[in-house]
Order: sequence, then structure tokens, then C-alpha cells
Amino acid sequence: MWIISWIILGGLAGWVASMIAGTNREQGLLGNIVVGVIGAVIGGFIVNLFGVDGVTGFNLWSFAVALLGSVIALWAWKALRGGNRRTIA
Repeated sequence: MWIISWIILGGLAGWVASMIAGTNREQGLLGNIVVGVIGAVIGGFIVNLFGVDGVTGFNLWSFAVALLGSVIALWAWKALRGGNRRTIA
């Protein structure tokens, strides 16, 4: 059951982070889930540096931690990719 919670929490956090970072059109559902789960790991690591528990379950705190990490992950991805590339569709 915990894996379904990670997928749902990751999907929501990745989706909100992609809207904040401006990458929502480039990512699909799978991209949002991957970014959210990676973001939860990154966010958990960061808040643990401050002595606070990271992702603790399916709750608002865990969503905030995953969102923080997801925004950082998307920011890093955009910086590595070369900034603000636009494609004509």
C-alpha cells in the first residue's frame, strides 16, 4: 500500500512543482510522478539536514517536503538542460 501512496503523493507534488517551474506542458503524468518521487527523496534529505523528519506518510507535511524537493529537482534539471528552451509544436 505504501508504494501507491508514494505514487499518488509524488504525482501531486510533481504536478504542482511543474506548474511552479513552468514545465507542465513538457511533462506528462509519468514525468510528474517521477519528479515527485525524486523530489520527495531530495526534500527528505534537505529537511533531515535541519533535524526534522522528512516524508512521514500521506499527509500535508510530506506533500510540502516532496513539493520542495520537486521544485529543486526541476530547477536543477532546467539549469543543466540549458535554461529556457522553447519548442514549436
